[in-house]
Amino acid sequence: MRILFTGGSGKAGRHVVPYLIEQGHYVTNLDLEPLEAEGVHNLQADLTDPGQVWGALTQPSSWGDLELPRGVPAYDAVVHFAAVPRIMITTDNETFRTNTMGTYNVIEAALGLGIRKVIFASSETTYGICFADGERKPDYIPVDEAHPTVPGDSYAMSKVCNEDTARCFQHRSGADIYGLRINNVIEPHEYAEMFPAFMDDPALRRRNIFAYIDARDLGHMVDCCLKTDGLGYEVFNVANPNTSVGIPSDEVIARFYQGVEQKREMGEHETFYSIDKAREMVGFAPKHDWRDVLG
Repeated sequence: MRILFTGGSGKAGRHVVPYLIEQGHYVTNLDLEPLEAEGVHNLQADLTDPGQVWGALTQPSSWGDLELPRGVPAYDAVVHFAAVPRIMITTDNETFRTNTMGTYNVIEAALGLGIRKVIFASSETTYGICFADGERKPDYIPVDEAHPTVPGDSYAMSKVCNEDTARCFQHRSGADIYGLRINNVIEPHEYAEMFPAFMDDPALRRRNIFAYIDARDLGHMVDCCLKTDGLGYEVFNVANPNTSVGIPSDEVIARFYQGVEQKREMGEHETFYSIDKAREMVGFAPKHDWRDVLG
């Protein structure tokens, strides 16, 4: 597929874009900074400017495009990851403005140009736990996509707004628009750097619902969504199947989730951030486990 990928130079994108290229996709990275990776085509743009987004989707992105006899071919899909990635980077109002206007402009341009597949990055933060003031527990475990999304911070608010924006665009267009509620993205080198501390102090993972997603498995999830048509509007939790702490899940419940409703029995190290829907609907099958690295 010919894909426009926004935010490919970020922490997640710099792993996802090469993965998609390995699967045979043609990828243009639309970002403020280029991605130095084999096979990627880079364009620089400010996504809060709708004209720049529209232009990126209609202009050449490589010398090969100039060799085609009938102009630039259309993109088959847009994958939108670009965003201010969390709170406390810029002001709250700028975080909200950048993330919501960028998403609106990307989806509007894609659908206006006849693209029928848009995949966008939402977030675990939509559940209101990650950036909560003090400790906030989920309403129930494991947390699935039906869990309420009532956050109190500008970043998570922007992601909830983006989900509603995407739902409305899908309703009026009939296109496929899938939102990925991505958990804490972990790069391969971070296992040795970060996870020993998580084993010593599991409370460090409380705000992430004791979950994570390997950046390479996130690429796999995006590819699964690209290959799955006809779902309309859907959101999916994206995480690895096991927790990011060394203690078993029943001990996590005893220490951190006393009094929280448990919807079903859980495996010994099963994630509290349910990925059942992604497995069933798009064939998500993550395979990178921190235990395989650290033992």
